Amino acid sequence: MHSQRNPNRLSCKMVLQAVGKVLRKSKTKPNGKKPPAEEKKLYLEPDYTKIRVVDFDLKELVVLPREIDLNEWLASNTTTFFNLINLQYSTISEFCTGDTCQTMTACNTTYYWYDEKGKKTKCTAPQYVDFVMSACQKLVTDEEIFPTKYGKEFPNSFESLVKKICRYLFHVLAHLYWAHFKETVALDLQGHLNTLYAHFIVFVREFNLVDTKETCIMDDLSEILCSPLPPAPTPAPSAPAPSPSSQNHVTER
Repeated sequence: MHSQRNPNRLSCKMVLQAVGKVLRKSKTKPNGKKPPAEEKKLYLEPDYTKIRVVDFDLKELVVLPREIDLNEWLASNTTTFFNLINLQYSTISEFCTGDTCQTMTACNTTYYWYDEKGKKTKCTAPQYVDFVMSACQKLVTDEEIFPTKYGKEFPNSFESLVKKICRYLFHVLAHLYWAHFKETVALDLQGHLNTLYAHFIVFVREFNLVDTKETCIMDDLSEILCSPLPPAPTPAPSAPAPSPSSQNHVTER
């Protein structure tokens, strides 16, 4: 039996919702095309990786609180990550088309969709993302899998389904960086993407929700974003004001 979800007690959810509010405000769209596969990883440049929405240790947000049931914590966070990643993708969705993204790729990896019968399908990136979001939406809104009513039990398969959702969501995040980071920068949303990605990675690492064989393609970015930002440099002390005598001194030439 699990306790009723109380969003006021979930600080990480409030942080993600705050990010979502900013994402929804972005209306202007840039002009751009999918970068070529051989292009340098723009998202690894320090000028971009240092941009975050929050500057505290995300580990503190993902650790299971003592008074919260594990499945309840996984359910609340997984649902919120699904909503935020879906929203983040929507900001660049008009640039992710069958022409610009003919396959669902990230780094040197191509993702194929497997239907409920296990049939493997090669599809465009927007088709793949649509499959992902539809499948995740179906799961997180299923009261038998993600119960919201007090006294309702989580199914035995719950953890495996959470892992499935998180694996799919990672694919979408990886594609956003690999294929649409320029558009994200043009929208000035790289700080939100970086924070969302880092929070997600710290979360799935904490509960072993995504196999490292899946996430290793983005390890270079993960190690940068999941490390605390270096402290801001201490401002140099200001020079003492000149004395009246020095101000009146005339240099002879």
